[in-house]
Amino acid sequence: MESVAAPARLAVRGLTKYYDDLEVLSGISVDVHEGEFVSIVGPSGCGKTTFLRIVDGLEPFDAGSVAIDGRNVTKPGPDRAFVFQADALQPWRTVWSNAAIGLEIQHRLSAEERTKLSDLLALVGLKGFENYYPRQLSGGMRQRVNLARALAVHPEVLLMDEPFAALDAQTREIMQTELLRIWSTAKSTVLFITHQIDEAVFLSDRVLVFGRRPGRIQEDIRIDLPRPRDASVKRTPEFTAYVGHIWGLIETAVRESVMEETALPV
Repeated sequence: MESVAAPARLAVRGLTKYYDDLEVLSGISVDVHEGEFVSIVGPSGCGKTTFLRIVDGLEPFDAGSVAIDGRNVTKPGPDRAFVFQADALQPWRTVWSNAAIGLEIQHRLSAEERTKLSDLLALVGLKGFENYYPRQLSGGMRQRVNLARALAVHPEVLLMDEPFAALDAQTREIMQTELLRIWSTAKSTVLFITHQIDEAVFLSDRVLVFGRRPGRIQEDIRIDLPRPRDASVKRTPEFTAYVGHIWGLIETAVRESVMEETALPV
């Protein structure tokens, strides 16, 4: 008897989006399965963030379908959580109470969830910092709170929009490794946007390469590098080959995008 493939956790079919007469996304179809880590790369303006916002239910779309575990996405829901580039922590709240916001909004802050949240803060490396305020934290620690806040609601799909972009290079390297450690324990399904090709390859099971506007999937690349991974994998020929291949796919579009931006009147 043939085995039956598990249904996709996230199923996108023929997704198309316009802003007035401008086509932003064109006929995107993709499946993301439970526990997969999938990154999206592409030139600026190719619709990566718009795609993520549609999956979260924050943006309407013009054609196609988006479903989580077979349920059509029409608005935000507790089955998804969004990690933005800016941590947006509330400065008057402690680390613990910032991480608890989602549970409070969903009226789920039970004794059991309080215990789980304390365990989650330990998982992201914030044990002992529960009563600190955002002003007392480094950028990397603030993003750990941001991640804990998203994971606390037990989302079926975790959406991350360049969460490490504002960090310095050294902190970013550390946070990549930490994210893999947390992901391997939390077993989340992740859709992750980044402009850094090496970051996408290091983190991901698959990398979706978006073409220039209108956004479309130019190539869906499976990253066949063994897990668990540490920073040493970035020095291997296999890793370098993946990075080179992806850069080759988008280099021309990225250059054209940069030239357009620099040509705009000040």
